[in-house]
Amino acid sequence: MKIDLTEFRVRPGAPVTLARRPTAIKPLAASKKDYRKFIRHDLARLDDLQERLYASGRHAVLLIFQGMDAAGKDGAVRHVLSGLNPQGCEVFSFKAPSAEELAHDFLWRSVCRLPERGRIGIFNRSYYEEVLVVRVHPELLQTERLPARSVDPRTIWEERMQSILALERHLERNGTRVIKFFLHLSKAEQRRRFLERAEEPDKNWKLSAADLKERKFWPRYRRAYEECLGATSTAAAPWHIIPADDKFNARMLISRVIVEELQRLRLAFPRADRKRRRELRSIRRQLGKKSHGN
Repeated sequence: MKIDLTEFRVRPGAPVTLARRPTAIKPLAASKKDYRKFIRHDLARLDDLQERLYASGRHAVLLIFQGMDAAGKDGAVRHVLSGLNPQGCEVFSFKAPSAEELAHDFLWRSVCRLPERGRIGIFNRSYYEEVLVVRVHPELLQTERLPARSVDPRTIWEERMQSILALERHLERNGTRVIKFFLHLSKAEQRRRFLERAEEPDKNWKLSAADLKERKFWPRYRRAYEECLGATSTAAAPWHIIPADDKFNARMLISRVIVEELQRLRLAFPRADRKRRRELRSIRRQLGKKSHGN
């Protein structure tokens, strides 16, 4: 199935108005059978690409998932993991920073978790929280014990986004492909999912009073996301705004974006040079000897 992903990608320098971006689109698959077939195809392709990524050892991949509470970040991560070899990837969920993390610059804890070459790292929330949650709740800056000149409200958010852009440019230059997703959920769908969590015993643990408190800040989060997405989407690391009201559609789009981004890396298995070919011939000769065993 061919999907045009350009409509979900934020063009570098383009302003973002989330009210003009859909949270739901028509089903991409005609039936659950078609959906499963599509997903199997992309996950099989992802498995092959991950093996090439690991074998070549020249690139790393960082997947970033951002979105409002109940947008489906956890489900999206589980979906991606279903197509990956767990030995070649790591998942990190960034909650409230620890005392040790607060004693460092805001990028430190994320940098410590970056994937090595040949591996895929998945960030469920990320360093972008520092221009989202902290922007909505600027009182959190007090816990970071920054110099007064570093917390000027007129400049701090722009400066932090410039730091993020510098980090992502550095990662790209050094072989790490950053793939970013914003799961765009409607307020009505969030309410429905919260109610579902409240009513179903096996989902009660997912809901807290803090979730309802944050819901009251919806307009502030929307403004923070709009500015962040517009300012930090680049040609090398664009944001993908994924309509998240329909989880099946969202996962199909996420799968296809990841596959296409990995294909752009032109991953290939290492080719044997002359020395390596001699070594392989020697190994084959030794394996051919009867004394070597079966």
